[in-house]
Amino acid sequence: MTTLSAFPITPSDAKGQVDVTALRALLRPLVAAEVHSIGLLGSTGTYPFLSREERLRAVEAAVDELAGRVPLLVGVGALRTDEAVRNARDAKAAGADLGLLAAMSYTPLTEDEVFEHFATVARESGLPLCIYDNPGTTHFRFSPALVGRLSQVSGVISVKSPAPEPLAVAEHLRSLRDAVPEGFSLGYSGDWNSVEALIAGGDTWYSVVAGLFPKIGMDIVRAVQAGEIAEARRLNASLEPLWELFKEFSSLRVIYALVDLLDICRAVPPRPILPLNEMARSKVADTLETLDLLRT
Repeated sequence: MTTLSAFPITPSDAKGQVDVTALRALLRPLVAAEVHSIGLLGSTGTYPFLSREERLRAVEAAVDELAGRVPLLVGVGALRTDEAVRNARDAKAAGADLGLLAAMSYTPLTEDEVFEHFATVARESGLPLCIYDNPGTTHFRFSPALVGRLSQVSGVISVKSPAPEPLAVAEHLRSLRDAVPEGFSLGYSGDWNSVEALIAGGDTWYSVVAGLFPKIGMDIVRAVQAGEIAEARRLNASLEPLWELFKEFSSLRVIYALVDLLDICRAVPPRPILPLNEMARSKVADTLETLDLLRT
């Protein structure tokens, strides 16, 4: 079944302390919309900028708020393998269902190094893992062969890949399907291309927009589930002004601006990331006014 995983921001103050009250407020609409899972501490959740203690506070608050109603996927990545192990153990002990692990590094990594990193975290934490292929930030891309190797590791059960352009997605999916065992979940992020990835047969949409506007995300996923491909594409096309903002300013900065414009909470991205300037913020506000479907 095609599923939706919604990724909210992690609101925090200038010192990096998580605002758990605001986090809970962001999570409640996701539960109400019946998203299939929630991705906490993803890239939109700015996990690399938070201390181990603050990550754990966020996870504990989310687990308490969700109360088992929605599976929780938690980012556990770190530069050091032992730190990633500790993060994964923390998340498991707090009640997370799945860990999201990226190949974070300052020094470029080899495939063998990434394999050992994942195998160690899976083995020593006991938390099931989703491979987080995010070359835009890590500068490491998972080959189908490496995904295939990792799919044989006990506890590595899925992959979150950046969605390629629509004309390339079928080949990308085929190369991954050929490399992994049946039942290994192949999901996609990069909202503007993800709908075509779902239509082509991807299992999960790991969505930034659904972390703030879960209804439109669920409408698209349900249309794909029902085979209503024209409707899924129509809904996706209606979001094109938002996708253009994501491409121009980054989805992270746009979502922070939207959270503030919608008066959900007062949150700013962690430094050195700066909030959008007034001209860009005005552009986001104008787009929000034209996209009435986001308010429903």
